[in-house]
Amino acid sequence: MKQIISTDKAPAAIGPYSQAAVVNGFLYTSGVIPVDPATGNIPEGSVAQAEQAFTNIKNLIEAGGSSMDKVIKTTVFIKEMNDFAAINEVYGRYFVEPYPCRSCVEVARLPKDVMLEIEAIAEMNDHPVD
Repeated sequence: MKQIISTDKAPAAIGPYSQAAVVNGFLYTSGVIPVDPATGNIPEGSVAQAEQAFTNIKNLIEAGGSSMDKVIKTTVFIKEMNDFAAINEVYGRYFVEPYPCRSCVEVARLPKDVMLEIEAIAEMNDHPVD
């Protein structure tokens, strides 16, 4: 059974998809971009955008009933690989050891011309993985 997750503490879906879903004890997020959900504004620069995107994904994961320490896999899409180190530094402030598995890829373009997008898979707080 699938439970759809929606929160106003993360950017609303800009297409025919859900912000997140819980299935079989795991939370799957859609890609989250660095849009301030309260104002619709996008911060300037890769570091500020990373802070906003990771805040948004944290809020979405918590709204779904999980937490950042339960994230097991992320995918980070970045517009410019030269921003990897700066984005990685922000990433490191949102996750603790043991760190989640991660893929990071450079892409040509992202929605709203943002500099990064992140998606995550997390176990639910009441459904530990052995």
